Amino acid sequence: MNLIQVFEKFPTQDDCIAHLEKVRWHGTPLCPYCKSDRVSAMPSEQRHHCNNCKTSFSVTVGTIFHHTHLPLQKWFLAVALVLDAKKGLSSRQLGRDLEVNKNTGWRMAMQIRKAMEQRDQADLLTGVIEMDETFVGGKPRKGNIGSSGQGGGKNPRGRGTKKPAVVGMIERGGKVRAQVVSKKNLRAKGLSALVRRNVDITSSILITDEYPGYVGIKSFMPHQTVNHKVWYVADDGSHTNSIESFWALLKRGIVGQYHKVSLRHLPAYINEFSYRFNHRNNANVFDLTIERAIGVAQ
Repeated sequence: MNLIQVFEKFPTQDDCIAHLEKVRWHGTPLCPYCKSDRVSAMPSEQRHHCNNCKTSFSVTVGTIFHHTHLPLQKWFLAVALVLDAKKGLSSRQLGRDLEVNKNTGWRMAMQIRKAMEQRDQADLLTGVIEMDETFVGGKPRKGNIGSSGQGGGKNPRGRGTKKPAVVGMIERGGKVRAQVVSKKNLRAKGLSALVRRNVDITSSILITDEYPGYVGIKSFMPHQTVNHKVWYVADDGSHTNSIESFWALLKRGIVGQYHKVSLRHLPAYINEFSYRFNHRNNANVFDLTIERAIGVAQ
């Protein structure tokens, strides 16, 4: 749903509240505190009163919109803007678009990212799976590359860097899963455990580069490697170009839009990019995000 459609469908606060109530309660309000359906409407205050626990509440209780002082239409517009920004949207830009300050824009974006969290997945990745690891952070400053030009200075490139490590897996033509990992989990034991948790090892083939950390995977599932020093696509068609393309999108967003992301919040940003990528062809992604924002969708 684009901005024009949001304006047309939700022109007032009442329209936004009515939509959230329909999605959350389907016509039968439930108290979010005691789960009772003995509820009376308070139309003048856009709230409800629970006759069981004697508490008043609104539809936003327990959602990412709870305690907000902003019109819900601005929240709906923020969801549409974040979903439409392929390479991410900075809090300053979001603030300018919605006419709020940057701190409010940052909080809204972080709340929306909560709705985009990668939940526990019952469905495992299957088919041809590409797996790779990368390191996310700002570009090295001029002069930090070693004299050999291979990253031997203050900020070495590759696995010698101090940047946070991220491991990703992607179904060929399908969904991606990515997460921040510690450097010790880049070893064979940690990477094998990640594969077992996310991939259907009985009906999949894994393709990686020749990093030694993947050496143990062949013992429990089909595993092919691509030597990037020789080619990027092997003679048999093996490649990791899909996950590399996702890394390019993620890094361009981090460097170009956000400039710097703390390790504390990096998982939320990775979830955002993964969610947007996984629903890139979903025409109902706005509705799904609203459902997740109020806790009725996984």
